[in-house]
Order: sequence, then structure tokens, then C-alpha cells
Amino acid sequence: MFRSVLCILALGIDTTGAFQHHGITSAWSRSTELKSSYGSPYAEPAGTTLRPPVQDAIGGTSITSTGQPGSTSLARPQYPGRGSDDSSTILVQGGSLRTWSYRSSLVEQMQVIISSEGRPVDADIELWHGPDNTPTKMRVYLEDGLLRPFNCILETPDGPNTVSLRNVGQLEFPFAADVFAENVDVASSDCIASSTTIQGGALRTYPFDPLVDSVEVYIKTYGRPLNARIELLQGPNNKKQVIELYTEDGLLRPFYCILETPGSGNVVQVVNTAPVEFPMIAGVAAHSINQRMQQGDDSELVLGGVM
Repeated sequence: MFRSVLCILALGIDTTGAFQHHGITSAWSRSTELKSSYGSPYAEPAGTTLRPPVQDAIGGTSITSTGQPGSTSLARPQYPGRGSDDSSTILVQGGSLRTWSYRSSLVEQMQVIISSEGRPVDADIELWHGPDNTPTKMRVYLEDGLLRPFNCILETPDGPNTVSLRNVGQLEFPFAADVFAENVDVASSDCIASSTTIQGGALRTYPFDPLVDSVEVYIKTYGRPLNARIELLQGPNNKKQVIELYTEDGLLRPFYCILETPGSGNVVQVVNTAPVEFPMIAGVAAHSINQRMQQGDDSELVLGGVM
């Protein structure tokens, strides 16, 4: 009897120990050590700060990969001649339309500047004055919107006006645009004094020295409609910038623009696309000179338009 009780107690002790299997316990301990050694899968690596994309003021997105130096970011598009903190510049995507309206009759001129990050630009610019009235319209093509941005002045007399900019390029070709009515550029006296008459269907070319960094173009009529094409050439049949212009009254709304001309071999060609009954007056002159090249430093000389 005593031996039977000892056997039962011995079996009970063995049975209780059977539920604490050493293999299962060691497996859980190994899993716990593995997790603690590598840390949480959602934890940030040491010294790195992940930041979400920040929506930019102009509609773009500033993407920051890490908080460490050397991280890449998509910055606000800029163009030469304006401040880097100008918040009025907006990004116009391919196929989209943006408008700037000025209701005050005191606004008589507006300056339009278009640039890109180095890609081609294809844009339609229109001046709206009242319902179904477009007194000025133009089609602009730029081979390189960073090297040669578009810069023109629109005359806006008589009441409220709206400037319309349409990106007719593909989605992969956005451009930065800005329209403002304060501190606009005006044609110089040299440009106006050099004006000559171009008959309908005729053209005139103006070659420039490599010292010239930019050129100003001023076109008007004596009250008749204005139809013209302005081309910036660099080399044979190499068009860097093309402007197709229409104005219903070339005296009330003359056209003035500034063309960037880096490098050598730049030629401005002005074509009167109207019939012979519609002559126009055009003046082309140098706007800015490269002072370093004028002093004999030719390190910035660009041949063939390749930087």
C-alpha cells in the first residue's frame, strides 16, 4: 500500500513537470531575445528623422528624404532676375490654365515672366478685356526655360483686365509663371530710337555680339492690328525662342519683351506676318552687356549654346 502511494506521487510529479517543456520555453526565450536585439520594425534608425512631404506655397511638394545633410529636395522653381523669396510665382502644370485679374483701372501695364527648370516651354498667353474680347494673344516656345526665360510687358489700358496663361505642353513640362504690375520694365530710349518700318510680309534680322547678354524688342503700329513673329536664332535653323504675336491695336497696346542671349552667334529675327497693308515699326537693341567678357575674361563664352 505504501509503495502504491509513492508510485502515484512520483507519477504526479513527473506529470506536472511534463507541462513545462524545456523545448517550448527555450523557443520563446529565443524569440524574445531576437526581438529585443533588432528592435521594433517601425522604429526609426539612430540619427535619422523621417519627415512627411511638405506642401509648398506654390502648389509644389518639397520632398525631404532624411534629416541628415545631403538629403534631396524639390525646391521652388525660380527664374533669373527675381528674388528667391518671391511667393507670387506659381507652378503651371502641363495642360492647365492660370489667370491673373486686375480690376483697378489704374493698372496700365503688366509684366509676365515664364521659366522652367531647363525643360522646353510651350505656352499660350492671352489678355482678356471684357466678355469674349481678346485684344492681345501670343504663342511662346522656349527651348530652355532656365537659360532663356520669357519676359514681356502687356499694355492694359481702360479698366479691368485679365491675363491668361495656358501650358499647352505635356504633363512632363511644367513651368513657373509670375504676373505683376509693380516696377515693370520699360523700353529704353536707344531701343525706341532704333525703330524702323517693316512692311507686311517682310522680315528683318539683328545680329548681336557675344558680349550682349540680353536684347530688348519693341514693336508697335499706327493704330492698325499687329501680327508678328519674333525668333531668337543661334546657328543655322536653330530656333531657341519663338513668339507669335497678335494685337488688335499696335498703338494702344505695343509689344515689348526682353530676350536672353547667352553665348555667341545670336540673331533676332522679326517677321511681319500681316499683309502688305499693315506695316509695323520695330526696334531691337542690346539690353545688358557681360562686363566680364568686355574686360577680356572669356571664361564664360558659350559656343553653340552648350553650357
